[in-house]
Amino acid sequence: MTGPTFRLSDALAGLSARLLLMTIAFVMLAEVLIFAPSVGRFRLTYLEERLAAAHLAILTLDATPDQMLGDDLRLELLAHVQAFSIALTRRGRGKLMLSSGTPFQVDETFDLRRTGFFGLIGDAFSALVAEPGRVLRVVGVSPKDSAVLVELVIDEAPLKAELIAFAKRILALSLVISLFTAALVYLSLHMIMVRPMLRLTENMSRFSDDPEDETRVLAPSARADEIGQVQRELESMQRGLRAALQHKTRLAGLGTAMAKIHHDLKNILATALILSDRLQKSDDPEVARVTPRLMDAIERAAKLCEQTLTFTREGPVHLERSRFDLGALVDEVGASLPGRVNGAAAWRNRLDSQIEITADREQLHRVLTNLGQNAIEAGATTVEVSAELANGSLRIAVRDDGPGLVPRARERLFQPFAGSARAGSTGLGLAISRELMRAHGGDIRLASSTGEGSVFDIELPLEPGRREPS
Repeated sequence: MTGPTFRLSDALAGLSARLLLMTIAFVMLAEVLIFAPSVGRFRLTYLEERLAAAHLAILTLDATPDQMLGDDLRLELLAHVQAFSIALTRRGRGKLMLSSGTPFQVDETFDLRRTGFFGLIGDAFSALVAEPGRVLRVVGVSPKDSAVLVELVIDEAPLKAELIAFAKRILALSLVISLFTAALVYLSLHMIMVRPMLRLTENMSRFSDDPEDETRVLAPSARADEIGQVQRELESMQRGLRAALQHKTRLAGLGTAMAKIHHDLKNILATALILSDRLQKSDDPEVARVTPRLMDAIERAAKLCEQTLTFTREGPVHLERSRFDLGALVDEVGASLPGRVNGAAAWRNRLDSQIEITADREQLHRVLTNLGQNAIEAGATTVEVSAELANGSLRIAVRDDGPGLVPRARERLFQPFAGSARAGSTGLGLAISRELMRAHGGDIRLASSTGEGSVFDIELPLEPGRREPS
């Protein structure tokens, strides 16, 4: 089975396509924010040009002795300015007027001296959406002379046509800019991010088909950015997973082998136990003395075989949660353990009050039993169990007064077949206990271990929505 093939169409329908659309949208939004003041400024420039043209046109009146013009020249000047009438006021020199004589009615008056930034934008959009045929009265200082005030009456139609043409040019330019920018961003992000992510996805798919194949482990690039870090972390995870799977495979092989020899070995050990029992009844003192040791050795061998077979057969932990009293469970565990060791109570329930928890009762019983048996077999005369609430979790402490663990045992305490401190033990108990607690969302750890005893902490998270222990 091979991984999926990633085509261009897949890329266009994925992350890179979304980036392309988002880039176009954001550039268009930026262009809209530029467009509004641009049309306002365009309208102001248009009107100022009309004022300057009107100023120059009306100055021809000064060239005549009686400040009168012929009808043809007057109409030609007004047509050049595209105005119905022009009025010019100069300080100390009176007022000049030029009119076409055609009757008109002013619809709107705009004083360019009192218009701000937002006013210009509003007036420009008003011109774009206004009904056709409006007549405007425009008042402003002449761009040619700040001492001259010009007033003219114009038809809005030419101004509106110029604004619409300008808006179309801005829109076309915005589209070109947004598409060009979006294409550059699209290609850049596709090369820098999307293609490496597609390679990572393809590699994960190939690796999942056969995790134990060394050739399918990702070879990270030399990139120093986040993508390179992801590649290196993925490689490390794949190698760790591959090693874990190989270990699981060996354990499965061990389980198969143990299953095949378990039946024959059990018969052999049973025969040895029968013979040992007969030897124990021997009148020879030396035979009677060594026979118990022989029986203990045979029993340990049988137990080792059974534990190993059980461990290799067990699959993922399946929890059957229920609501129960922790104190009652602790007492039940104590009843299944030796009641007294050398005349002292071996198991003590130190829970202050009734504590109800939600967990798999049988599995928690198994964990506590294992800790108690380990402590007693190591030489402890007292094992105490207490519990307290801390940071939203229940902390169960199991204390014993045994000799403590040697440093070698602490280093690999929860590793199967490696974490035992006693001869003849597989070390599976603590490994299974940790697996069970982690299936609950908690954990088990060695809090301390000295010559005066050891303390194991069991962390059990409280189920959301449940009443906390009181």
